[in-house]
Amino acid sequence: MGANHDDHHHAPAHHGRALRLGVGGPVGSGKTALVAALCRTLGDSLRLGVVTNDIYTTEDADFLRRAGVLDQERILAVETGCCPHTAIRDDIAANLDAVETLEDRFGPLDLVIVESGGDNLTATFSRGLADRQIFVLDVSGGDKVPRKGGPGVTSADLLVINKTDLAPLVDADLDVMARDAAAVRGDKPVLFTSIRQDSSASSVAAWVAEQALSWPHEPVSAA
Repeated sequence: MGANHDDHHHAPAHHGRALRLGVGGPVGSGKTALVAALCRTLGDSLRLGVVTNDIYTTEDADFLRRAGVLDQERILAVETGCCPHTAIRDDIAANLDAVETLEDRFGPLDLVIVESGGDNLTATFSRGLADRQIFVLDVSGGDKVPRKGGPGVTSADLLVINKTDLAPLVDADLDVMARDAAAVRGDKPVLFTSIRQDSSASSVAAWVAEQALSWPHEPVSAA
């Protein structure tokens, strides 16, 4: 029996606000590592803020603060107290409050990244919270995962398949993953990466920068 994925929140008007980027995916896929890489790579050219989601802790926010990828006050943590998808799709109030707090404190911002807690293939962001969505998989689940589909895989604006360096160790065929991802996603982009080998997540960062630069908001700060 499938969950109800109807989005009853309306996307807010731009009004010069920052682009809101949701980053979701299963536990251990590399979401926090990707957010850290994006902050390192884009922090000098974009005005950033980050909101993390964990069920009962602030672990992901604490990791980012310790890593020094952004000024600590630009990283806020939401403790969802429930399944992660609830706080990013159904009851988004806590995340909206955190995003608006960052924009009030440090605005105007160019980009606010909202990282979901680890969730399954059905996890998607409400368009009332995220303007663009990245869904992160990793190869450790095997090359069958993209063809399983699910709203996260099929509907995200960008699918990132991470930890490609592990493919030989788990007998995952990256060509199969690329083929199956294209089959379920149509013309929506898919990027393969290994943040362990490319700490800047260069291809993903380039895609995010393009989204931010084309977003109709106050001009991006000069690098």
